[in-house]
Amino acid sequence: MSERSLGGLQAAPVGFGAMVLSPGMYGRTDDDRGVAALHAALDAGATMIDTADGYGADGHNETLVGRAVAGRRDEVVIATKFGFRIPEGAEAHSFPVGYSFGELAVNAEPKYVRGYAEQSLRNLGTDVIDLYYPHFPDPQVPFEDTVGAVADLVAAGLVRHLGLSNVTAGQLRAAHAVHPVAAVQTQWSMWQPVDPELLAAARELGVGLVAWSPLGGGFLTGTVQQLGEDDFRRHIPRFDGANLQTNNDRYAPLRGIAADLGLTPGQLALAWLLHQDEHVVPIPGSRTPAHIAENTAAAGVVLDAAVLHRIDEALALFAPAGRGALLAEGDG
Repeated sequence: MSERSLGGLQAAPVGFGAMVLSPGMYGRTDDDRGVAALHAALDAGATMIDTADGYGADGHNETLVGRAVAGRRDEVVIATKFGFRIPEGAEAHSFPVGYSFGELAVNAEPKYVRGYAEQSLRNLGTDVIDLYYPHFPDPQVPFEDTVGAVADLVAAGLVRHLGLSNVTAGQLRAAHAVHPVAAVQTQWSMWQPVDPELLAAARELGVGLVAWSPLGGGFLTGTVQQLGEDDFRRHIPRFDGANLQTNNDRYAPLRGIAADLGLTPGQLALAWLLHQDEHVVPIPGSRTPAHIAENTAAAGVVLDAAVLHRIDEALALFAPAGRGALLAEGDG
């Protein structure tokens, strides 16, 4: 796959979101399956692997990624996030989200940032993080202070590029004034439009976009009919029983377009997203090598103006049922 530029960081057009590989996210799994999935992603050319210190217990996801990329580090852009693994004795700060439980606990105080990074480096088995993000802005910490702490890590050689995650256009501008931002990770898919002000600011500043949940938590694959008891998506109103059925019915025209083009619904969703901006890299996740190959192949799909117009017409009628904007990061 030809590479895309994210604020000077080069990555293949389709990356891989590793969150799905930790237990308790999308149901049961095991580490051998996770490593096989990561190897499949690398073999398919998905150079950006996205993880976080808060995925799974005790840095499980980062450790799994580190195990998988051992011996192949030069092939990988490792992106990870911090702020959820709050140190013992540190205060938990509440960040409101659109999940059914309503909030997450974060702490992005500057005094903890280097410790977060050093632990992530140990988990990942590397000496540098390619792209490092505060997972969410900490409501109780000036955002510029958190960004400044990451800038210090860049100066120290522990981090190559600053990233931001789940921010507003104003926060992007404020951060960029402290230190150049390579990429903003934001939710963007057929059923969750990007914030137009954030997109405009990123384009103006030359900042790339990493699209999380580009397959709508797996919904846009057209295969999600019900969820297991230990599936994180049960916290997402759009996946409630009645809402899920309604959404599947409303998505039927887009499944039809995919079939007409000889694509899977997931490939159509990813190809459409790649056509929205030349500096966006979606990070779908999967545990199945065949699905991973399918996702990465979407980078080679060309949609002409007539097809894009047809998709946009169908999307204009596709209003998802279920409140809340935030979904799970990754796509089963």
